[in-house]
Amino acid sequence: MTKKLAFSEVKDNHLPKLEQYVPIVARVHGGSHPEFHEVRKLFDTINEKIKEAGTEKPDLGEEFARLREITDNYKVPGDVCESYEAVYNMLAEADEAYRG
Repeated sequence: MTKKLAFSEVKDNHLPKLEQYVPIVARVHGGSHPEFHEVRKLFDTINEKIKEAGTEKPDLGEEFARLREITDNYKVPGDVCESYEAVYNMLAEADEAYRG
């Protein structure tokens, strides 16, 4: 059983990786998975709100709800690379920690 991460831990652990992976995955898979372009826009919004909030918890409920909708609850498509899967897994962890 994995330990549930706090949002602050997810933020510290995942944001730097997501900042690196999301643009690359959008470039590589955006043609065959156009929904990922919206994932990227939502991530950019989430990232901006987190940075603006500083030590406070930002209001990300709407963004995470939309991510769950367009990703079918972070279901990884069968024809994508490990980086795509890692992005969805990190976003799902961030979503869970945020709602936790």
